[in-house]
Amino acid sequence: MSNNINNANDDPRLGSILLRKGVITEGQLEKALQKQKKTGKYLGETLVEHTGIPMEEVFKALAEQLDMPYLSLDSVDDIDMSVLQLIPEKFARRFKILPLAMEENTLRLAVTDQFDLTALDSVASNTGCVIETFFTGRKQLEEMIERQYGRLSSIEDELQGLVMEEDDSGPEETRTTLEELEAGALDAPIVRFVNLLIHQSIDKNASDLHIEPRKKSVEVRARIDGVLHNLTPPTKAMFPAVLSRIKILAGLDISERRLPQDGKCSIENKDIDIRVSTLPTIYGEKVVMRLLNKRNLMLGLPELGFEPEQQKAFETALHAPQGIILNTGPTGSGKTTTLYSGLNYVRSGATNIVTVEDPVEYELAGINQVQVKAPIGFTFANALRSILRQDPDIVMVGEIRDFETAEIAVRAALTGHLVLSTLHTNNAVATINRLKDMGVKPYMLGSCLDVIMAQRLVRRICRHCKEPANTLGPVRRQLGIADDVQLYRGAGCKRCMNTGYSGRVGIYELLKVTKPIGEAISRDASETELLDLAKQEGMITLHECGLRKIQQGLTTPEEIEARTIE
Repeated sequence: MSNNINNANDDPRLGSILLRKGVITEGQLEKALQKQKKTGKYLGETLVEHTGIPMEEVFKALAEQLDMPYLSLDSVDDIDMSVLQLIPEKFARRFKILPLAMEENTLRLAVTDQFDLTALDSVASNTGCVIETFFTGRKQLEEMIERQYGRLSSIEDELQGLVMEEDDSGPEETRTTLEELEAGALDAPIVRFVNLLIHQSIDKNASDLHIEPRKKSVEVRARIDGVLHNLTPPTKAMFPAVLSRIKILAGLDISERRLPQDGKCSIENKDIDIRVSTLPTIYGEKVVMRLLNKRNLMLGLPELGFEPEQQKAFETALHAPQGIILNTGPTGSGKTTTLYSGLNYVRSGATNIVTVEDPVEYELAGINQVQVKAPIGFTFANALRSILRQDPDIVMVGEIRDFETAEIAVRAALTGHLVLSTLHTNNAVATINRLKDMGVKPYMLGSCLDVIMAQRLVRRICRHCKEPANTLGPVRRQLGIADDVQLYRGAGCKRCMNTGYSGRVGIYELLKVTKPIGEAISRDASETELLDLAKQEGMITLHECGLRKIQQGLTTPEEIEARTIE
């Protein structure tokens, strides 16, 4: 049953609130009430017309009357597309509801005095979120709904329009001189095209944007949830100017086309850092832009995807006074995000945290971050030696690549420091052999290792098109899932680009180096023996963690089979 609150703007209590706040006088209220009886207009509207008080004061009083916080939408920037897509446009327009932001499991909504409790219940049910409402003016809200939802289709339309406009402008040209490249990069359509392409990628929550020249065309692809998707490309004639524009933004040399270059830029109002890499190919320079979203980085540990016992073990290790925490997995598996989230968890004014990275991907407040400069001899090992003379409590080494770095990290852990780092191995137990192959003595590893994690990222089922999956019995038996456990899939919808997936979640294999395991490492036990012992000590493998995510309705069997090794 709908519970429309239609009369808040017509309630005499509105006048009482404005009186109490000293916004109007009793005489003004009395005259407004008399005028209202003749015109039938809302009391708030009548007061604005005949007393000259700002409409915002009426809105604030209405918010108090409805027991809600007031929000002026003038202070709201562009809303994240992922948040905007939680509520369909038609629904937002019909019920005058606008999603503003999502924080953990709370969805913030802007509403007017004519909000519908049934509609709010529907939003809560469909999103699985706790709803927090903010009151705002009706006209302001309608204009904001128009503007924000218009962005969903306008970016792609405008990109295509710019391409068609440039394509119709004349025969294909190739800008060759420096002056021509600079002029092309400053052309308004080129500037607009590059800006729209970057913003479209950010709105789609892409991690990377690839711009690739072909023989007679250009291809643009964005990596979304680990998979590349095609976007609107520029014409071949536009490409030199587009490339030059990106180089200028990243501080690169636009005249250099023979050698690879690396640069960076940022979008301050969106907390986005962009790493730009160019690579000469036979048809021109390919560009890859890595989009580093700080909001995706600052995740709480529960949001990463740990199982409860894994999270507890990780938290315990982070609070240890010394030892080594290693995170392993392929490139793009979320290792950096996990370690940064761990540093954010223990960060305080009482600890000195220093990182050495190549490159420093995200800037973290309250943490000392060091950039490796290999060409001048400032390597991981040399940086780590210097850091240990800086009285650190916690040290994060971006990656252990060689024996020298590994040895210093081990000695740092043995002398009272907590060391976090990454390695490239397939699973947690294999990491021990990798370190031994580098030359680290087994007895030293057994004494200093605390936690070894392996991780992967799997795609989440889209919450908007999630539906029960009719998984056959043989598949269930192969996966070890009982017949009475309901599995799910994504049917595919506009919000997930018809993939059935939206967002990703981590799956983890966490090896806690207990006393028996430490002793086994010290006596150089085999990988098979260590794996059996780890399972006896309660380790959940990557595959087992993935099966739990399937049973929780977060992902599909296909994702787990693609990302894990049994």
